Amino acid sequence: MTQPLRIISWNVNGIRACLKKGFEGFIREYDPDILCLQEIKADPVEFSKLDFPFPHIYANSAEKKGYSGTAVLSKIPAEECILGMQDPADTGEGRVISCRFRGFVLVNVYTPNSQDGLRRLSYRQQEWDPAFRRYLNEWDARVPVISCGDFNVAHQEIDIARPDANRRSAGFTDEEREEFGKLLDSGFVDTFRHFNPNAMDQYTWWSYRAGARQRNIGWRIDYFLASQRLLPMIKQTAIFQSVEGSDHCPVMIELASA
Repeated sequence: MTQPLRIISWNVNGIRACLKKGFEGFIREYDPDILCLQEIKADPVEFSKLDFPFPHIYANSAEKKGYSGTAVLSKIPAEECILGMQDPADTGEGRVISCRFRGFVLVNVYTPNSQDGLRRLSYRQQEWDPAFRRYLNEWDARVPVISCGDFNVAHQEIDIARPDANRRSAGFTDEEREEFGKLLDSGFVDTFRHFNPNAMDQYTWWSYRAGARQRNIGWRIDYFLASQRLLPMIKQTAIFQSVEGSDHCPVMIELASA
């Protein structure tokens, strides 16, 4: 890299809906070199018909129409791009896409939600989270990793506006938080929290109910994780809370030139 590389991640909660809510203006203003999207909710044919100002577009759509899906839009070509984790825990929901660039691999993820009644909590704890941890560590043994996306967990009490009221809510159970902690302990850094250890009221998702966003009653569940050896290259991180268009806001990492 000859200049800082800006990577932005955003759960758009339906790319076609987001395109009608200022997506193009966001791209012009924030000018990412690489943009990772989650929950695109578009099949390959639908997604290929959309017009994006990026020459290189990679997508992993869910088998189920109008559901989940991830994509990477880039100004620079990936050396390789892999869809999914090639693991039984990865069940065709388009939740992982990995693009290898010079010096690192970028793993874009949309972690399954444990859902109302914690219907998928056992799947999260026993299958998905361990499989994703193995997957990142397999990459990390070969090349430094940046993993971004909607991890569907608020790790610490500082990452959620109302921790006491959400102890057994999907995304803030002890089980999910423990699994995320294991991921960090295996060699990855929550970059925003690393550089902003005491920052409060910094959230990336708000319920559509009861004016939660206007009152900033939110959760920080969208992250950039990085291999520890990449920390010297990280120039800055950011959460763009003022950007609307989804129930999530974008998050960013910027890598200094090599």
